[in-house]
Amino acid sequence: MSVDRRTVLKSSAAVAAAGPFAGLVAAPAEARKAPLAAGLVPVPDERDGAVRLHLPRGFRYRSFHDTTQTVTLTDGTLLPGRHDGMGAFEGPGSTVLLVRNHEVNNPTPAFGPGVPYDSQGGGGTTTIQVTKKGNVIRSFTSLNGTMMNCSGGQMPWGSWVTCEETVNGPDVGPDFTGRSNVPLTQRHGYIFEVPVSRFPGEGQSSRQPIRNAGRFAHEAVSFDPVNGHLYLTEDNFGFASGFYRYTPPSDPMEVGRLEDGGVLEMLRVVGLPNAHLEAEQLDDTVYDVDWVVIANPDVAYPYTPGVTAPTPNDTAIVHVGSQGWLLGAAHFSRLEGQVYDDGIVYFTATQGGGAAETGTQAGGTPGYGNGSGQVWAYDIAAQTLRVVFQSPGPMTLDLPDNITTSPQGTLVVCEDSSGDNYLRGLSPDGEIWDIALNRLRSAAGAPRFGEEFAGSTFSPDGHTLFVNIQASAGLTFAIWGPWESIGA
Repeated sequence: MSVDRRTVLKSSAAVAAAGPFAGLVAAPAEARKAPLAAGLVPVPDERDGAVRLHLPRGFRYRSFHDTTQTVTLTDGTLLPGRHDGMGAFEGPGSTVLLVRNHEVNNPTPAFGPGVPYDSQGGGGTTTIQVTKKGNVIRSFTSLNGTMMNCSGGQMPWGSWVTCEETVNGPDVGPDFTGRSNVPLTQRHGYIFEVPVSRFPGEGQSSRQPIRNAGRFAHEAVSFDPVNGHLYLTEDNFGFASGFYRYTPPSDPMEVGRLEDGGVLEMLRVVGLPNAHLEAEQLDDTVYDVDWVVIANPDVAYPYTPGVTAPTPNDTAIVHVGSQGWLLGAAHFSRLEGQVYDDGIVYFTATQGGGAAETGTQAGGTPGYGNGSGQVWAYDIAAQTLRVVFQSPGPMTLDLPDNITTSPQGTLVVCEDSSGDNYLRGLSPDGEIWDIALNRLRSAAGAPRFGEEFAGSTFSPDGHTLFVNIQASAGLTFAIWGPWESIGA
């Protein structure tokens, strides 16, 4: 979930506590006492000795690219903050190359050098060469001119695919922020590939969108190297979300890149059209699923340059999903993080697991879905879907977002709560425990509650977990320690 969106909704709730956004007003911090947190202890940051995280005993960490102060990258880029999804790749000399999203919304001048996709798109990606203990060697802009780069996914041929969680553009009216899209020069709502290179001066995105992968509120992707499908999640906050797959015209494992011009499909439950999977699920339920083709994955609406577009944002944001619903595609609640692991695609439904919605649009609860979150597993070979974990309430797991797997197969789940935020460990059979607790504080010493973990990713050798805090004053952590002692 975007911090931009949550901030707007919190402000709305503060003005009208009885309105539709009232549920997003954070409870007092003391009210959220997670019973799983007993094994975590305060640990000082090796950068400056401040305590920013609580971790299991024996773990250490270092933060970097902390945008509470101005950060200038090696190429002169002023780092924009709002660090979000991230991938880790092998770098030269035992270093790690990180490709990191920046989820910046609203028309604003593009950051970084080079020709951006849209001169008024403030999001994108930066690439960082770093040691496994969080010392930065070099860093640069690798994609600019995009918007709301939320999550994405690491590709096995050596690329990061980043996702725009928006359908903004000069042809679409204002989104949830109310800001005009007139200044934008390009349509948004796409995925972009960012290659990774061990050599300075390389690793630049072509800045060309993969349009046939759809124009919708993209969140994350993962790739099945056996069958050649790219899986995509959708975080459509006010409407039902879909789970998709994109089949490119050529196998990326052979051509070394993701090509446009392929086929987009949406998941459907066999024998249960428009299944309400955002609703609470019974234990051990397994669904047989198939896929329906999205005939028109991209759309460009008519508009007059310099004049507010006549097409509402709510119309554009369901352009893809509504095609699937007409063919019986399933309804999910806010699909966010996902990861491929040994033939299984795991993905999170951030507000899944509560009372069912009555249609495709959110009811009285802010956002589509009334639960505390679900983690799903799609078995590619069997074409089945099951719930790995369904949160019984926010004390156990509160709004799961980004997700990754450890070298041992443990799922690492980032929370996106309005109160305390944890990194949780989750076994594939549903056992859950704590890995980290965010304990950032403002310059005045106040706790920075409501700032989510994002972009969790392990170094290729499994030594270090890199993770971001997605906030206006974002930063990245490198965490290391005896992972085997906590089942990770």
